[in-house]
Amino acid sequence: MYNKISGFSDEIASDINVQFEAIGKLNMKYFEPRFINGKSISVLNDEEVIALKAKMDECGIKASSIGSPVGKIKLTDDFDAHFEMFKRVVKTAKMLDCNFIRIFSFYHDGGEWTADERALVLERLKMFIEYAKKEDVILLHENEKDIYGDIAPRCLDILKELACDNFKAVFDPANFIQSGQDTKEAYEMLKDFVAYMHIKDAMKEDGKVVPAGYGDGNLKYILDSLFANGFDGFLSLEPHLGSFEGLADLELDDKMLSLEESGEGKFILAYNSLVELL
Repeated sequence: MYNKISGFSDEIASDINVQFEAIGKLNMKYFEPRFINGKSISVLNDEEVIALKAKMDECGIKASSIGSPVGKIKLTDDFDAHFEMFKRVVKTAKMLDCNFIRIFSFYHDGGEWTADERALVLERLKMFIEYAKKEDVILLHENEKDIYGDIAPRCLDILKELACDNFKAVFDPANFIQSGQDTKEAYEMLKDFVAYMHIKDAMKEDGKVVPAGYGDGNLKYILDSLFANGFDGFLSLEPHLGSFEGLADLELDDKMLSLEESGEGKFILAYNSLVELL
């Protein structure tokens, strides 16, 4: 079995003890911390991070990447305060012995992206990257619907401009589908930059998230190609098969909020679907 399977275990339960117990049953050795006991990983203080690390050590679990909300604000929001939050996330990552931090490339007020907005996105990402270089962490840009880097051409724009040892790509098939982007086309454009996979599938028809391999995300094609090219990065389960505490803070629309409750069963379904693909 591939030994770098991780996941957003906050979709199992809010309580970190329940999260770790559940992923332990699956013999998973990694998780992607996003919400810890109902609090965003970005707002934990030193004492809370130390307690989390102690629990991780006790359970033999490591962090694959910090599931941060960095870059998930509008370009018109307070960037100075956001950058301070980013620095807090970097400190947390280092305290958890984690090299990777997931980030985004900002929202705007809608419509076509302007040249000025693009320039501002790149300028702010450069600031993140320069700090990451200084602190020796690696930022992973996730394609997310409605941000600048939501479709493959704009992701490629960002990565051609900024990719380096401290800035690479997360590939999320479901997010591309929900942005109207064909995932094979996206993969072929971005494959040289992909360092980390989110295992999430969806249907083109309505954007509904489904277990890996059951949607239009071409996950088998993508994983086959990645492994053929020597990929040995993390495969991180982001099931989104039900609602969970913190979901409202992640989604801009209410499509996901009408789902029945998430939990261990749905996480196991997501895990087993990935194992079947592998």
